[in-house]
Amino acid sequence: MIDVNQQKLKSIEIEILKLKKYFPGAKNAVLGEGSPKARLMFIGEAPGREEDLSGRPFIGRSGRLLTKLLEGIGVDKKDVYITSVVKFLPLKGTPSRKEIELCLPYLWKQIDIIKPKVICLLGNIALNVVIDKNLKISKVHGRPQEKGGITYFPCYHPAAAVRNANLIPILREDFRKLKMLVKRKKFS
Repeated sequence: MIDVNQQKLKSIEIEILKLKKYFPGAKNAVLGEGSPKARLMFIGEAPGREEDLSGRPFIGRSGRLLTKLLEGIGVDKKDVYITSVVKFLPLKGTPSRKEIELCLPYLWKQIDIIKPKVICLLGNIALNVVIDKNLKISKVHGRPQEKGGITYFPCYHPAAAVRNANLIPILREDFRKLKMLVKRKKFS
C-alpha cells in the first residue's frame, strides 16, 4: 500500500517531467528517493551523468561517498530522503539560474510533503538557494541554521571531496556533528 506522502510525491513527478524540454541533454528526471516520511533530508545541487542515466540521485562516485558517510554515523540510506535542487542534468556542469528557477518550486513541494526535521544542504548551490545566496559553504559547514521551523545543516558536497581528498576528514567530522544534531532532535 502506498502511503499518502508517497502519493503526493508521485503527483508532482508528472509536473516535473514536463520540464524535460528545458534540459535537452538530460536522459531522465532525477526526482529523489528514500523515505517519504524521512525526518532527515539531503539536498544536493543537480544530477551528474550516472544519475541522469539511471534516474536515481547520488549513485555515482559522490553518491558512494555519501553512502559511506551515512553508514559511518549509523544511518541507513533508505531512512532518509535524498534529492537535488535541479531535477535534470544541467546543460553545463553547474546549474544556471534559469535551471534552478524552473526546478525550485518542486524542491519546496518535496520539503512540504516530507516535512523533515533536519535538512542537510550539500554544497554552495543548495545552501545559497535554500538559506541565503550570500553564504559560503566553507564558512558555515557543520553549523546548523534555523529557518522556518526546520534545522538546516550545511556540508560540503561529496563531489567536492571526491575531487579534493583533503575535504573527506572535514565531511566526516561534519557528519559526526549531524549525528549529534539528529540525536538531539530525538529521531533516527
